[in-house]
Amino acid sequence: MKCRHCGSSLNLVFVDLGSAPPSNAYLSAEMLNAPETWYPLRVLVCETCWLVQTEDHAGREELFADDYAYFSSTSASWLSHSKSYVERMTARLGLGPESMIVEVAANDGYLLQYVKAAGIPCYGIEPTASTAAAAREKGIEIEEKFFGVELALSLVAEERQADLIAANNVLAHVPDINDFVSGFAVLLKSDGVATFEFPHLLKLVAENQFDTIYHEHYSYLSLTAVARIFAANGLDVFDVEELPTHGGSLRVFAQKVETGRRERTERLAKTLNAEKEAGVEDAGFYSGFQARAENVKNDFLAFLIDIRRKGLKLGAYGAAAKGNTLMNFAGIRPDLIPYVVDRAAAKQGKFMPGSRIPIVTEAHMEADQPDLVVILPWNIKEEVMKQLSDLRSRGTRFVTAVPQLAVSD
Repeated sequence: MKCRHCGSSLNLVFVDLGSAPPSNAYLSAEMLNAPETWYPLRVLVCETCWLVQTEDHAGREELFADDYAYFSSTSASWLSHSKSYVERMTARLGLGPESMIVEVAANDGYLLQYVKAAGIPCYGIEPTASTAAAAREKGIEIEEKFFGVELALSLVAEERQADLIAANNVLAHVPDINDFVSGFAVLLKSDGVATFEFPHLLKLVAENQFDTIYHEHYSYLSLTAVARIFAANGLDVFDVEELPTHGGSLRVFAQKVETGRRERTERLAKTLNAEKEAGVEDAGFYSGFQARAENVKNDFLAFLIDIRRKGLKLGAYGAAAKGNTLMNFAGIRPDLIPYVVDRAAAKQGKFMPGSRIPIVTEAHMEADQPDLVVILPWNIKEEVMKQLSDLRSRGTRFVTAVPQLAVSD
């Protein structure tokens, strides 16, 4: 395999999680009688540009299909994060009724609804029909296409350039990262700004977040690699913020190389230096991750087997992609975790890919009254525990497996 950015041969293995089906390919009852397609889930490191990347196996059209089941608006904390982003960016950049805000990977309109409420012209770009339809129901204009240079050029021809382009948790999801980034340089106005949010590789390694690795994530991003990729594709990174979202993310600010005039900040230099000191451009930084992932898997399996032997009732919460990585890496099936609760109507009544664990409503868990609940999206643990406060008051305990096994009362 060649590096998606620079084309160098890839030889350094970061982690091998065996194999798994696409993490958002939830199954209907009818599909349980048919086989699933599993792909090797192995991550490699480019020792030239230091982009960390999953091996190529599945195309984007297969991963982001019309019935895509991830809807951003199901998380209250993510909605709050998005509303704050709109307020901060409009103030920082002085945006108003004469401006244009575009979101790439607009999903169900979770963010642009706040732009629209502020009276600022906007539109979204979203290739999945299910989420695009939900965004349109909010009155948001959507271009239902994959983003890249070709689409950006057509939008510029229609004079739909952007003062601000938001790209939250999408940069890791694109197979052709060069074409994708180049599209932003095309679509931005001469003094426009693009922001990108993505889980930080430094946090992934330091906190053993191996379950954020799945086929939808083609890349695992350091600021070092991102700045290099952006510069090669017409964007200049001038600022960065550290965020608590998704277990630790970065928000990167970029402008057009040719026309941007914003000075690079001290925060940018500090974050790049922190990565250098951590060793992201050294093969040694990536060693040992495999063993730590296997330790989590083994501890979690032993815990579940012990719970089953004791006859305690257990359920799980959050049919998230990261949960599917954990389930399939550990070989967990309904005998150990009988069901998973999820608030997204698009997932309810379906089954987890690979593990084939049924996805149910919160009412099911309320009726079951489990002794323990495994929270699969550990990054929103506090939000979930608050949602399940009634169960907690009756003695239910909560379990997370990553970054290490933990049980909370």
